[in-house]
Amino acid sequence: MIRFIDVYKEYDNGTKALKGVNMRIDDGEFVFLVGPSGSGKSTIIKLITGEIALTQGKLMVNGYSMSNISPKQVPRTLGIIFQDFRLIEKKTVYENLSFAMRAIGASNRDLKRRIPYVLQLVGLEQKADRYPGQLSGGEQQRVAIARALVNNPNMIIADEPTGNLDPNRSLEIMMLLERINELGTTVLVVTHEKNLVNRFGKRVVAIEDGRIINDETGGYYNGEKI
Repeated sequence: MIRFIDVYKEYDNGTKALKGVNMRIDDGEFVFLVGPSGSGKSTIIKLITGEIALTQGKLMVNGYSMSNISPKQVPRTLGIIFQDFRLIEKKTVYENLSFAMRAIGASNRDLKRRIPYVLQLVGLEQKADRYPGQLSGGEQQRVAIARALVNNPNMIIADEPTGNLDPNRSLEIMMLLERINELGTTVLVVTHEKNLVNRFGKRVVAIEDGRIINDETGGYYNGEKI
């Protein structure tokens, strides 16, 4: 569960990125976070992942207060998917996933059990020995999703996951995230792609100028409701 309680964030340069944000995301939800550039979306993600600290208010992430936690203690219950994939080019698909698992102390037995399952889930079971440069953009994003899933997180945060993909691949990635959500993982997707948001009819949280301006299940981004 994620809970923002009257959260403010002001950067050192004086930029007031968040201005009293209140938001709750419960376990098992699928939520789109939308808004124009500079609205505060990235700040929300950085606060959740512990990359930055809030200025005022309270933020709870899966039972942890982010005001009283060091970066090394950030909950391992989160999986992050980036727009630019951030794969290790000199490692195979399998090695990219094993690297993520070993970072939290997983054993060889854990790797052999978990990695094939996750690769099958994202449709890449035949690509385990390929390098990122041998894959298409959509396949690389699937590897990034697999890496986010491999440590069995409670929640996946996808930051503009389709920004570098064509419309067909974007739809495939979003459908994969929907399937992952149906299997029980909470999903938060940050995006500016209104067509994808409107197609899926999930909960839409809209932010503008550091404030939540709309929060509605089945809402439309840049449509009638938002």
